[in-house]
This record gives sequence, structure tokens and C-alpha cells, in this order.
Amino acid sequence: MEIIANAWRNLAAMLVCLCLMGLGADHASAQTAQFDTITVNGNQRIQSDTIIANLGFAPGEAVTAEQVNSGLQALIASGAFESAEITPRGNTLVIDVVEWPTVSRVVVEGNSQVDDELILGFLNTQPRQAYSPERAEEDARIIADIYQQQGRLNANVTPKIIRRQDNRVDLVFEVVEGNVVEIERISFVGNNTYSDGRLRRVLASKQAGLLRTFVGSDTFIADRIEFDRQLLTDFYNSRGYADFVVLNVSSEFSRERNATFVTFSVREGQKFEFGRLTVSSQIPEALPDDFAKALNIREGNTFSPLAVQNNVDRMERRAIDQQLDFVQVNPVLTRNDRDLTIDVEFQLVRAPRVFVERIDIEGNATTLDRVIRQRFDVVEGDPFNPREIERSANRIRATGFFESAEVNTRPGSGPDQVIVDVDVVEQPTGSLTLGGSFSVDNGLGVALGFSERNFLGRGQTVGVNINFGTQNSDSSISFVEPYFLGRDLRFSTQLFYRETSFDNTFFDTRQIGFETGLRFPISDNASLGVSYELSQDDIFNVSQDSSPILQREEGALLTSLVGYSLSYDTRSSGLNPNAGILLAFGQDFAGLGGDNTYVRTFTRFEGTRQIFNEEAGVRLLFEGGAINFLEGNSRIIDRFSTSSSNLRGFASRGVGPRDLGSVNQDMLGGNFYAVLGLETRFALGLPEEYGLEGGLFYNAGSVWGLDDTAGVGGPGSVDASLSIRSAVGFSIFWNTPIGPVRFDFSEQLQFEAFDETQNFNFSFETTF
Repeated sequence: MEIIANAWRNLAAMLVCLCLMGLGADHASAQTAQFDTITVNGNQRIQSDTIIANLGFAPGEAVTAEQVNSGLQALIASGAFESAEITPRGNTLVIDVVEWPTVSRVVVEGNSQVDDELILGFLNTQPRQAYSPERAEEDARIIADIYQQQGRLNANVTPKIIRRQDNRVDLVFEVVEGNVVEIERISFVGNNTYSDGRLRRVLASKQAGLLRTFVGSDTFIADRIEFDRQLLTDFYNSRGYADFVVLNVSSEFSRERNATFVTFSVREGQKFEFGRLTVSSQIPEALPDDFAKALNIREGNTFSPLAVQNNVDRMERRAIDQQLDFVQVNPVLTRNDRDLTIDVEFQLVRAPRVFVERIDIEGNATTLDRVIRQRFDVVEGDPFNPREIERSANRIRATGFFESAEVNTRPGSGPDQVIVDVDVVEQPTGSLTLGGSFSVDNGLGVALGFSERNFLGRGQTVGVNINFGTQNSDSSISFVEPYFLGRDLRFSTQLFYRETSFDNTFFDTRQIGFETGLRFPISDNASLGVSYELSQDDIFNVSQDSSPILQREEGALLTSLVGYSLSYDTRSSGLNPNAGILLAFGQDFAGLGGDNTYVRTFTRFEGTRQIFNEEAGVRLLFEGGAINFLEGNSRIIDRFSTSSSNLRGFASRGVGPRDLGSVNQDMLGGNFYAVLGLETRFALGLPEEYGLEGGLFYNAGSVWGLDDTAGVGGPGSVDASLSIRSAVGFSIFWNTPIGPVRFDFSEQLQFEAFDETQNFNFSFETTF
């Protein structure tokens, strides 16, 4: 209302001015007047000369009514005055102004969900500025947007001024926050292949469930809905639906329920597979047959744009390995709608001869330049490859050191030179965690941790972890250098202290030592690691009622070993988004000094696959190990045992050789172990917001083999032969906002009378 009143006053002043000048409306532009003097009244901060200059004419000039009107409008449009009037008095033109007051302070009232500091940091109005109603209204909209990002769509913000002395005001934003608007329901229209439940698991937005008080992802946020559109598109594209499109996203707000109902309207299109895959070359030294060997996709595979881009990257890296500069791979796609295939021709062409002149890095106040440069495969003077620059930008963002990272190029000093600009905004990289866990086997556990992922700006990770519980403790100090010697070589070292005192054992163990190692990639999905470990392994507090075997093993020994491990993992980076495998194999060789001399071998295979249109998942697991002592006998601290997580239906350390002649009938562990597990996981038909899923499992395995079998009954009195155990059961998975919970119900199929069986297991883990 104040703005409207000012406008009316200015309009009235203009009409008075015209009347006093005697200029009729019909011939105003033809008659002129001359003012020898222009005076200004009412200004305090703004100089008179500045105000007169805004009129557009000077004293002594002949002016028309239109020019006087334009001058008045210019003063009003400047936004510096609460009101402005122009009055002719003979040959003098008088300008009367009322300046907007100065803002003494900016205050936010009524806010409890958003801190003052956060709100004030976004506002345009600042203390000691001239008050502007338009700017205040814009700031009110900014505050409302902040609340909308929290899902408070009904937030109302009203700017008010409190006048003070000396033409000063306090600007107060009165906030009515309102309640959080939750997503009551997410539904889909047009989806035939995948169910609503499967698609809801793709989205970042979630429906409000039982524990809605603790869930932030069920809050309606418009920006998150836009992100969901991209997630849906990526999901379908990676599964061969090249024509998928989100037609519309509608959100209906219900005031009665203070909730929204979101509907995604989609068009799936047809599913495509890869057709003919060919490689052609316009570069004589780049042989198509040679580059075709880099392809890791085959005809009949599900079409995926990401797979195409990955193979483009593989070919361009192959060109670099062959020292072929300025080679660019252009994929040409040909659709075959009749048989639903897409042919891909990878064309090797000569890229423009452009070089990287230099790489400029800005915004890294803490992070060293070399940490960012390590994410580039190019340096100054190398051939310029736009795709390689984009890959480097993604690697910079993936470090997690920066809130934002923009990589752009601009012309250099010559037509064949480009400059790469890297602009980053750093973010905190340290974290302090408090976690808790509980399981039937291990009891209650508490975990404390501190980590800094960008130590001294060097890109290194330093961590301190303390885990302690009712039956074990594990503490460590670790250091990781991901680019050792400036190469893609991960160096790590760790000091550790571990102690156990399990309920179903009658001895304690303690290990103190350190380990260090190197790990490096040998292919896209495979890596090789080498390590060294030195530790003192102590067995103590052995009960007098325990087996003589354990009593002979009591004491501390020094272990010095070197080892290697190979791994191949496609679970998160393979061509098939619905399947993946993990293969791991390694060996440790003890005897490089120390008291123990043995060879320990371990292996693991894990395969996962989604079935029934991804409504259920199947997981197959096999793991095993063997330890062969070259001198002396193995000890319980070195031997293998099973856990309730890899052999369900049996307690941890509940199967394997036992000295049944001893009072405690101790579990002794074994030199060999093998476990096979098959598990399915599926929806229970309940609303997804409950976070409940079901599962079925089958486990089979065994622990066997001892060097010393002389128990209470003498030599050979302990049976260490192979004996298979197995169990079946079902699980309930509850994905709560504070951590995953799992319930296992088991029934044993094969077991020994002395085994420690377990028909129910419960586990929970969380981090704050």
C-alpha cells in the first residue's frame, strides 16, 4: 500500500508541474520552458548534483513537458527516494525528495526450523544500505524458497519496517513457518514393464511411512522431483529403453491432509539390444581390428548409452597407449525398429590439433593444486581431448572434497591452444561418527570414529576408529595415500589393537601390530594388492577346564607375513545393471622373521542378480580358506571359524572340531573352512514406505582339520574330519531411518549333536 500511495503522490506532482508550466495536453511537446536554476530539497545522503544529473537536462536548457516528466520518472526509477516532486517557481525548478531511510539492522522473527545466520546469508538487504521495498519483497521470496526446500510449502514471510530516529529503520521479516508437507503417495502412469514398487525404489523421494518423523526423503521438495525425473530416465536407458521419456510430473496438494500426491506419467517405449558392432578408421595407423579388441560389449547385449560411452573411453585410452595423438572416437547409432536393435559404428577420426596450454585452478584454499591435477590424465602440452577433460571433471567431483567443481575450457594464446579452467568450492572433509550395533552373537557394540579425507589438503585420509563391545574390541589408526608417488597407486598403513572375549569360548585373545600395503588397478574391474603385516598374537586366560590343545597354545607369538590379493568386481560397474560378480583370491606367507611359518590361502565368490523384472534379487556366495603350517602347529588365533552371518542357523564359532572330553568342550576352529550360501530377497507386498522386505536362504558349510588332535583322551581323540552342516530359513529386512535391522529364523538340516545351533538371530547397526 505504501508503494501505491507514493505512486499517486508522484503522479499528482507531475500534473501540478504541467499545469503550472501552462503546457496543454494537446501541444505539450511543442511548447518549452527554461529554468535558470534547479534546486533540490530534502536530500541528506545523495548529493544535489547527482540528483540533477538524473533529470537528463541542465539549468538554462529549454525543456518540454515530456522532458520534465521523463526526469521525474528517472528519479522515481532510481529507487533511491520514497517520494519525489518537481515544482516550477518562475525560472527556478524545485525538486523535493524524501530519501528512503537507511537500514539499521535486519531481523528475522518467528523462525525456529531455520537459523538466523542461514537466512541472513541469502538476503540482498544488508545493514547500512538504503531501504528498498522491492528488495525487501524479493528477500521475503528468498526466505519462502528456503522453507520450500525443507518442504514447508505453506511458509509465509511478511517484511515490515520499524522507523527509528535519523531516518533509519529496522527491517523485520515476520515468518510463519507452517508444517512440513509430506509425500503421501507416489504413483506412475504408463509403466508396463516395471511395477510402481520397483520404480519407487529408484527415486530419491520417498512416501511417508511409519517413522515419518525421522525421514527427510518423504518431504515434498520440487528440486528433488526434478532429480527423480533424471533418475527414472537413467534407470530405463541403462536397461535398453532408449526412447523412454517422463511425459509429466503432477503434484496435487491436499490441505486437509497437509500432504502431496505425486504422479509420474511416463512412456517406456521398446527395449533395444545391441545389433552389429563395427569399428572403422580414417587414420591409417589406427587399425580397426586392433581397436575392436577393446570392445567389452557383444551383439545381443542390452543397449545402454553408458556402455557406449565406456567403450568410447576404452578405445581412446587404447589410442593413447599406442602413442596415437589426436584420435577421437565417434559412435554412430543406427536404429533397427523392426528387430529392436541398435547398430553402433565406432568411427576413429582425426581430432583437431589442439593442445592444452595450461590448467588454471581457482577456489582451492586448502587443497593443494597437485591433488586436483592428479585427477587429470593430461598435463600442459598434451593433446586436447574434450571427453578426457569431462572424465577428469567427474574424477574431481568424485573425491568428495568439493561442494562444486566446474571444469571449462577457453581459447589460449594461439588457435591451437586451449586453457582449462578448474573452479572449485571446498567443503568440510572431516567427520566424527558415533555408531552402535547389536547381535545375538556379539552383543552390544559401540563405535567411535574420526576421519579426515583431505588431510592438510593433500588428498590423504587419516582415521581413528575405536570399537568396543561386550565381547570384543577393535581400535586402529590408519593412513591412506590414494596417489602414491603421483601414480594411481593406493598406499595404506594401519596400527591396530584387537581383543576378544566371546561368551562361547573360555579364553581371550589379543593382537597388537601394524600392516601396510599397496593396491593398484590392473584392468577396468580388477585390482592387485600386496601387503606386509607384523603383529604379536597372544592367547591368554585359558580355562583349566579347557582342552589341553588350547592350554598348549596359550602364550604370545610374533607373526611377520607378506601377502597378495587379487579381486575382480563388476557388481557396481558391469555392463549388466541387474547382475554382477565378485571374485577374490589371496595368500599370506608368514615366516619373514617372527615365530610362525605358514601359508594361508583364501578365496571368495559372490554373484548377484535381479529377477522377475527386478522385483526380487538372488545372491550366491562361496568362501573358503586353508592354512598350512610349515613348522609347528596352528593355534586357535590363526585357525578359521564360521560366523552367524555366513553360516546361518549356527552360532558364531559354533561348528567345527571340539574336544568333547574336556569339561568346556571347547570349539577349536580348523585349518580349513568352506561355506556356500544361496539367498533371495523380495518385497512382502506391504507399502514400500514401511521399509520391510522378506528373504529365503540356504546355507551349507564346514570347518575341519587340526595339526594337534591330542585332546583329553590323548592323541587322535579329537575328530577333525570334514562334516557338512546346512540350514534353511527365512529373513525379514527392515530398512529403518536410523539403520538396517535383520531378523533370521532358521531350521537346521544337517548338524552334529555338539554343534551350537541358532534358530533366531537379530542384528542392527547404525551410525550418527
